Amino acid sequence: MINILYIGRHQEILETVVRLINANEDWFGAGAETDETAMNIFSTIHFHLVLLGCGIEEASEQKLRKFFQETNPECKIVQHYGGGSGLLKNEILSALENNLS
Repeated sequence: MINILYIGRHQEILETVVRLINANEDWFGAGAETDETAMNIFSTIHFHLVLLGCGIEEASEQKLRKFFQETNPECKIVQHYGGGSGLLKNEILSALENNLS
């Protein structure tokens, strides 16, 4: 099972992305709208991938990246640009491929 954390500031988009992730039987998706929630979830689950959604301020992104890399250096962190389920799947597969090679 591949664990994926999506962080986004827009609740509707967050729910949609997590639903799309969980539609794949090989993936488990969790979502967070705040930095604190994201760090708490990340501390309790071993994630393979973090997707950073739009709307995350630069300072928050830097803080999150530092925390994730210190907590789990093997976890891949990528920017999610949106664009529908096909693009999301390709982003995830590409990030996982790059992480494995």
